[in-house]
Amino acid sequence: MNATALRAGLARGVIELRQAYTNAPDLIGQFVTPAITLGVLFLLRDKTYGETGMSVAELAVPGLLGSIIAFNGMYALLNVLVLDREDGTLLRAKAVPGGMVGYFTGKIVATAGSVIAQVVIVLGVSMVIIGGSSLSGFGAVLTFVWVLALGLLASLPIGAILGSALDTRTAFLLTMPLMGLIAISGIFYPITALPGWLQAIGQVFPMYWLGLGMRSALLPAETVVIELGESWRHGETLAVLGVWAIVGLVCAPIVLRRMASRESGSAMAARREKAMQRAF
Repeated sequence: MNATALRAGLARGVIELRQAYTNAPDLIGQFVTPAITLGVLFLLRDKTYGETGMSVAELAVPGLLGSIIAFNGMYALLNVLVLDREDGTLLRAKAVPGGMVGYFTGKIVATAGSVIAQVVIVLGVSMVIIGGSSLSGFGAVLTFVWVLALGLLASLPIGAILGSALDTRTAFLLTMPLMGLIAISGIFYPITALPGWLQAIGQVFPMYWLGLGMRSALLPAETVVIELGESWRHGETLAVLGVWAIVGLVCAPIVLRRMASRESGSAMAARREKAMQRAF
């Protein structure tokens, strides 16, 4: 049954991904923020940073890609789980044999595929309008691939865990802390410009390491001088993202199973009533 459910989930994920990329509102929702950010970076393309010889925009593009992986990989899955719990989609999936396995497989495939597509498209556009980034050589391509893959493994389980525990209101309120984490993670400027205590906080979370990994893959080797310790720290990147991925992959199935077992018509009705009370 699980094999059948996995195949059904994979097919569902591919269908959802195709729908997302053939639907104008979904496309606008996915790309409006990266488009605005690229527009701002385009205006900064002639402003150089320190003695690197590269523009602020060129240095920021890899960080933008890292933020797409971390933020969209987590928040997209979080948001869809919250909405599907409240509108009964998850409850209907529970009523079908193997439905929960197929449901979660489909959502993971659709979310991961969407993030990968966004990263590739934004990278391609940035190379054209800003420049500076390149995947020159097998080593750079390999680094790009493993950072992307490990970043998704670190981000998606977090989204699943939070989506199982939060409601619409608290999920929305979570946006601001997440943006704050991005701000202190050296995504759009070197983390070395921040106070030491903020550097320490930023390095606890995946965002910083995703940005660092992307910079190591896409920027010239000499730009390493702007990083902490003047090193790309691939070992530390692998370790931190790996720890987040392992913890998430261990905890997410447990949390999802408990959440699924609690799903019922009465629980969904109670959530809907609570949401209506907030609305009025």
